[in-house]
Amino acid sequence: MRLKLLRGCASALCLAALGLLFVYPPLAHGQGGEPQYFAIRGAKVVSVSGPPLEGATVVVSRGVITAVAKDVTIPPEAWVIDGKGLTVYPGLVDAFSDVGIPAAPPAGGENTAPRRPQQQARGPEDRPASTPWRNCADEASLSDKRIETWRNGGFTTVICAPKGGFFPGQAAVLDLAGERVGDLVVKSPVAIPLSFQTTGGFGSGFPDSLLGVLAYIHQVWLDTAWSIKAQAMYENNPRGVARPRYDRTEAALAEALEDHVLVLVPANNTVELRRAFELVDRWQVKGAIYGGQMGYEVAPEIAAKKLPVLVDLKWPEAEKDADPESRPSLGTLRFRDRAPSTPAALAKAGVKFAFYSGGITAPKDILKAAKKSIDAGLAPDAALRAFTLSPAEIFGVADRLGSIENGKIANLVVTDGDLFEEKTKIKMIFVDGQRFEAHEPEKPKEPPKGDITGKWKVSYTTPEGPEESTADLTMDKDGTISGSIASPRGNASIISGYLSADRFSFTINIILDEGPTDVTFSGTFDGTSLKGSINVVRLALTLDFTGVRSAPTGSRAVNFGGAQ
Repeated sequence: MRLKLLRGCASALCLAALGLLFVYPPLAHGQGGEPQYFAIRGAKVVSVSGPPLEGATVVVSRGVITAVAKDVTIPPEAWVIDGKGLTVYPGLVDAFSDVGIPAAPPAGGENTAPRRPQQQARGPEDRPASTPWRNCADEASLSDKRIETWRNGGFTTVICAPKGGFFPGQAAVLDLAGERVGDLVVKSPVAIPLSFQTTGGFGSGFPDSLLGVLAYIHQVWLDTAWSIKAQAMYENNPRGVARPRYDRTEAALAEALEDHVLVLVPANNTVELRRAFELVDRWQVKGAIYGGQMGYEVAPEIAAKKLPVLVDLKWPEAEKDADPESRPSLGTLRFRDRAPSTPAALAKAGVKFAFYSGGITAPKDILKAAKKSIDAGLAPDAALRAFTLSPAEIFGVADRLGSIENGKIANLVVTDGDLFEEKTKIKMIFVDGQRFEAHEPEKPKEPPKGDITGKWKVSYTTPEGPEESTADLTMDKDGTISGSIASPRGNASIISGYLSADRFSFTINIILDEGPTDVTFSGTFDGTSLKGSINVVRLALTLDFTGVRSAPTGSRAVNFGGAQ
């Protein structure tokens, strides 16, 4: 009898807790306690796949959109969100990024496993700088702080690709939320990105020139085509025939090509773009271009080739610390001026294109860069499409995301106004039906005294001795700071930062042996120098530092607290 009474009390407490959950929903991340049914009622809904709807309702059920209309029946179990004055957009897509892959730990160090020494490549058979078997779906990690940063900026999805080498690896479509890494993966693989960057200077090994890189890549495609045919013949009749030699590069590429993935070819100026046309035809692959900033000159040619373009939103600009006496060429000035007009030219020519962040380190700057293309003639609805349905179509996932339609993944961005207006705020984000509140970075309380923009050499002393790093900072008029800091983990993006009067603070996230941790730089700025402290949260370590403006040269790697 007592056991039954206890069970009854426990059931009553569970029901009461569920009731409170719906009446007083949590305001933090949507991690595990929130309902699986939502209804955003009475909002403006911009579906992208159709005309905008005023006063409409979007119903989300177990991660999927189940209704989009002005008059819908809201499930009784749904958490109703008042959408008056709000606009609902599809979740934004960063069409080419490494968000989701944390910066690699530095080579060497006592806590780093020894690596096999790299042999110098003497020819194509050595397969230099080729790791096409790497896959973002395998290397993604929830420890990458940029997942939260991009999500707060309205991005629910990225096309994630490894970096490094001529064949860096395979790209995957990742959603930016989940309890496990596997929850992130929407589709894999979707693309094979190429890079034409040589591994070193002349004499550093094969290949050491652009011509050598192109010849090597062409040879790899020929070898892969031969391998596919030879393997098929051998499997059909193996008796009496020498088995084909196994090559990991060829095997990975053959499997990806069998899945009809895109081959992403880098091309930014007119010469490179026209070369990309020829390379795609010569290699006989399903191609797409990334970069594309000089597309304004050859948009009709791109349209004739029916090649999609991923447009880099890091528009060309003068270096912050460039010699003020140097005079850029007329061609350089024209490129800087006309690059943002490329999306409008592509749209006019009928080229399918999508936007990607390129070297931009803050999501708000991605939307600002897109606004420049709108100011240069691109229709706002075309700009929105380049962040949503177009990348979904290019990478073969338009049947599941990219627009607000019944049956699609519930990736949504809810704002209080037009997405591309600077004063518009993102109120909440849904990723796979999971609700997240947008966290705005701390804002400066007073107008900034001076401009902290520039490259800074930061010096401090760790328990192991003096160290230096380079901070590349950009400040908005209101004092908001963005940028990156060079460290042993690569370039760590600034998550949030500001300059208020002469006081500054900015935070990055790095990966230590103990796990990811926030590192905050704070102190005073007198117009020419920085002085303050570095707080490494996970290590409970504080270091004093000074900073001086530096020329755009390389810097020594920084070691926070001696972690390797």
